[in-house]
Amino acid sequence: MFTNGDPRAMPLTSDRVIWFRGRFGGLLVMLMTASVLAQPAPAKFDDHQNMMDQLGLKKLRPGANPNQPATFNEATANPYTNSLPDVLTMNDGTKVTRPEQWPARRAELQEGFAREVYGRIPAHLPQVIWEVTATNQSVVGGIPTLTKMLVGHVDNRGYTNLTVDIQASFTVPALARAPVPIMIEFGWGGGWGGEPTWHEQAITNGWGYSTIIPTSFQPDNNQLTSGIIGLVNQGQPRQPDDWGALRAWQWGVSELINYFEANPGSLVDTNKIGIEGLSRYGKAAIVTEAFEPRIAVGLIGSSGQGGTKLNRHIFGESVENLTGGEYYWMAGNYLKYGAEEPLRTAADLPVDAHELIAMCAPRPCFISYGVVEHGDAKWVDAHGSFMAGVLAGPVYRLLGRKDFGTPGDYLTDPMPPVNQLIGGELAWRQHDGGHDVTPNWPAFFKWVANYIQAPPLPAVPPAEYAPSRPNTALIPELSPGFMKAHTNFVEIAKRGDIDVLFLGDSITDWWRNPGFGPATNGAIPMGGKAVFEKYFGSMKVANFGIAGDTTQGVLWRLQNGEGQGYHPKAIMLMIGTNNTGHNSPPEIAMGVADVVFELRKDFPDATILLLGIFPRNFRGPSVTPQIKEINQLISTLNDNQHVFYRDIGSLFLAADGSLPKDVMSDGLHPTSKGYEIWAEAVHDPLVKWMR
Repeated sequence: MFTNGDPRAMPLTSDRVIWFRGRFGGLLVMLMTASVLAQPAPAKFDDHQNMMDQLGLKKLRPGANPNQPATFNEATANPYTNSLPDVLTMNDGTKVTRPEQWPARRAELQEGFAREVYGRIPAHLPQVIWEVTATNQSVVGGIPTLTKMLVGHVDNRGYTNLTVDIQASFTVPALARAPVPIMIEFGWGGGWGGEPTWHEQAITNGWGYSTIIPTSFQPDNNQLTSGIIGLVNQGQPRQPDDWGALRAWQWGVSELINYFEANPGSLVDTNKIGIEGLSRYGKAAIVTEAFEPRIAVGLIGSSGQGGTKLNRHIFGESVENLTGGEYYWMAGNYLKYGAEEPLRTAADLPVDAHELIAMCAPRPCFISYGVVEHGDAKWVDAHGSFMAGVLAGPVYRLLGRKDFGTPGDYLTDPMPPVNQLIGGELAWRQHDGGHDVTPNWPAFFKWVANYIQAPPLPAVPPAEYAPSRPNTALIPELSPGFMKAHTNFVEIAKRGDIDVLFLGDSITDWWRNPGFGPATNGAIPMGGKAVFEKYFGSMKVANFGIAGDTTQGVLWRLQNGEGQGYHPKAIMLMIGTNNTGHNSPPEIAMGVADVVFELRKDFPDATILLLGIFPRNFRGPSVTPQIKEINQLISTLNDNQHVFYRDIGSLFLAADGSLPKDVMSDGLHPTSKGYEIWAEAVHDPLVKWMR
């Protein structure tokens, strides 16, 4: 959808280019051509050497060798204790003793990490336009789920030599009655297949899960003139305090959070977003929680050097290993601390990992490691991260939260036994697996429930339910009238030439009827043919409503010929009232979801107007609470892009909440006046979508 005609609010597709040309003609083409001609070509240089030259570094020290015993000598691992910065001492020496002083100290730490370690995210960044590329329905852990595949197109009009897209996805319980917490995982980009165990645990604990592929928008290599960094720098070298890949990956998560905030229909509680990563992505996860205040919790897996491991704990991977290797994760300035000429070491860093952890306070942070015996190598230095956690503890305590709960001496505090979780908002658990977080997910979800509550799980459909497999007992296919109507609709579908599709039961069916029943004894004829001609007669409309139909019947019809052969621009759907008395509200809502997903599959370019079930008192008002519950559930299918939910039921009611007979004579089917109310409510959006 367009926003005030602003082309930046449109998807970056060929359609967008056509729209530009139509609106601005040759002038825009000329300006775009001039812009391209004026753009610098991507620089060709040795990025690592370029940064050393900018910093005046002559030589770097070699990093530790994992094959040498001296690399893992705890007796010599702490030579820089005297230089360790105190997390609760301001740069001017002032002691932080009150919670209200912490924001100022945190700002100092953030500046130090941004300038010397991870780099600064530029103040002005291109806009990201999110596109939902696919919507899928499944069942995870027995819970119906909704998954959306996303691509965030980064506006590259300022530098068209590069194209940058953020690849992500998220899954939530499809029938959640309130927005749910969600864990975002930094993924490895190995495809979307399978359902890892932790996904099931998330859903069954009332959480959603999300994956973002960091290498889709910033490569995990030294090609820093590519990705979002290269796009912002227009293919030219970084400055020493510019961002590295870790903060670029953090930026991607921030943009994904922006998407969730802008799309409340995603069913994500934006106050309860977590981040998880392993290894290099464990580094990215702690950086993300530390710098992005909208992250509510972190699960930091085996992050090692550049993550939660103390730089000053010389055991395993060290500063020098990164400055001579994966330097591109960090700011250029970080290279200084691995320099031989002029000499600088980890002792010269103005900050260290305990302060990075402290920047997460008071938000919960769970630090996770495995054991060497099963593959979490000595190289990642679990003890060095435990020490950093102990040193971050005073900040959590200052803010009224609980730290590890150890005595507090980072040099002597013993690590707890493997598989024992310790701490409060700041937690530690070393599982008995390898280089993985999987063994810690059960402990994580049990722990995080103390601090972040998920809404109650939605009702689970019966065991025999499966998406897109209708309950044939509720398909009125044995009715000759049903089959006759269906056969007729299939023939109409084959002829095509349909712009608008009306889909539903008798309430939709009777748009074509002039009126039923005598206007006697207070009864008013029901039907909307005259109203239809008035509002929709000039459109190419197909009415595929069948009296008595159900969600199962509509789904069956679409899958058996009514969903092929034509390409509607808009679809108006209302279905489910005939399911009441046969299915529970969650089952009915899932049936509506099945129909919506089938329509999205059959007609990906159509806009769907999903209507809430109309109010009724047919044969008594007993189903009113059920209708309210169904409508609340199906309202979550709204995505403001392909599916727009509207509940117009209140328009039919009198001031006292009753259902007047001149609107619905039998308490179910609209009269001409009722159809007029309906038509006025939906006409304008349907016309808009015809354009």
